[in-house]
Amino acid sequence: MPTPAPRPAPGALLRRRVLGGEALYGAWASLDSPASAELLGNAGLDWVVVDLEHGAETEAALLAHLTAIEVTGAAALVRPQSGERLRIGRALDFGAAGVVVPRLDSVVEVEEAVTFLRYPPAGVRGVALLTRGARLGSVNHAGVAALNDDIVGIIQIESPGALEVADAIAAIDGVDCLFVGPADLSHSLGVPGQFGDARYQAALRRVVDACRAHGKAAGILLYDPASFRPHLDLGFTFLGIGADISFVNDGVRAALAAARA
Repeated sequence: MPTPAPRPAPGALLRRRVLGGEALYGAWASLDSPASAELLGNAGLDWVVVDLEHGAETEAALLAHLTAIEVTGAAALVRPQSGERLRIGRALDFGAAGVVVPRLDSVVEVEEAVTFLRYPPAGVRGVALLTRGARLGSVNHAGVAALNDDIVGIIQIESPGALEVADAIAAIDGVDCLFVGPADLSHSLGVPGQFGDARYQAALRRVVDACRAHGKAAGILLYDPASFRPHLDLGFTFLGIGADISFVNDGVRAALAAARA
């Protein structure tokens, strides 16, 4: 029986679009509901992040979330609990198109995390040919290394340490996007939630400048629609426009306010 052709790589097109500077819109899936994750993708988003760091999801439900997102045509990304090799590897083996790596503060940490995204010899990702991430056995040993090009590497910038070396992080091969976590970054800068503060705004410009200098995308998660255009104008192209939790909150409150009015 002939070997089946490899299925299309879920992250290949997204990575090309990210590095091509296209404006891409996504959201966080945090409710531990594959149906909710599917709703996000079905709305027309380019990408959806399954949040294992702060969301209610668990690795046990990760496969259901990824498949629910994939059927909509959106790219299914994962933010693992941490940047450990096994956490990143599990997300990729389940079939994530890319990984959002949280809480890295140095160039050395990022360089190590990038190796977890790549099969040898470019990295140290474990080779298991029968996983979804390796195309369920449709790719042979000779073709495994080529799968490295399909994974979107997203590094969060959430601390003064990471901000200080943002340019060096953006220069690393395999880092495709520097993604600002506004809550963590503003708190760590001593201006919690003060997104108009000069120090926070300077930090955003520093991230965008680093990305522009090295042909990478600048990303950020926002919740206020009024803030979308200013951040796009600033140079952010990988824009999170909310989360399933925020959409439910906003929708219920708006409906209740209209009813009471």
